[in-house]
Amino acid sequence: MKMKAGHHRLKPALLILILNLCFYASYQLTEPQICKLCSGTVLNGTVVDQFCSASAGRIDGRCCLRNDNTSDPEHIIGLDLSNCSLTHVGDLKEASTALMIDLSHNSIVNISESVFQGFIELNYMILPADIGCPGGNASWEKDEVKEGNRLCEGQKNTCNQTGQLSINCPENSLCGPYGPGFFQCSCAGNYHGYKCLREGEFPNLLVFGPLGASTVVISVLLWVTQRRKVKSL
Repeated sequence: MKMKAGHHRLKPALLILILNLCFYASYQLTEPQICKLCSGTVLNGTVVDQFCSASAGRIDGRCCLRNDNTSDPEHIIGLDLSNCSLTHVGDLKEASTALMIDLSHNSIVNISESVFQGFIELNYMILPADIGCPGGNASWEKDEVKEGNRLCEGQKNTCNQTGQLSINCPENSLCGPYGPGFFQCSCAGNYHGYKCLREGEFPNLLVFGPLGASTVVISVLLWVTQRRKVKSL
């Protein structure tokens, strides 16, 4: 009996250890890796630093994070990858919420426009002078070269300014911005399905009902199994 009691005392400690490991792993997965893409931190006096101070943000590596108590504490609003010896720009999706990005003082050969697909809040960019603004100058209010850098300021809405139906979107859909030079179409009203051809409420119960039911069944089975194990001890 004493051995069994000792065995039971070990369980809470083991559970705490597992929870701590899970929390640490979760934190590692959610922490923006883009902020550590380049060594150092945002330098004092740079454009991103000034923007971060004015926005009451906080610096984490090369990122400026929104400093509030929302459910998304790692919300990136500014990214400074200047002078990072970059020759190409890859996946920046972690910074898709950024309002400002600085890629100046890098030997970048070319940047695919798809890199900034989904960056709907991006409003200010600093690039090497020989790199064009993503989406072309038609996607920005201002496109100019100044002090050896290209400035892209004021991202334009690719859809027509009225927000109404676009000729680029199928019937019964609305056009919405989706980054410099990009747009996305979303079904309007109660239309849904392929090319928004189906009318009526989306069958949530039919689509998600079986998934929810299977989740409940699995949870019950796991609970029953756990109860049987406890009784057997």
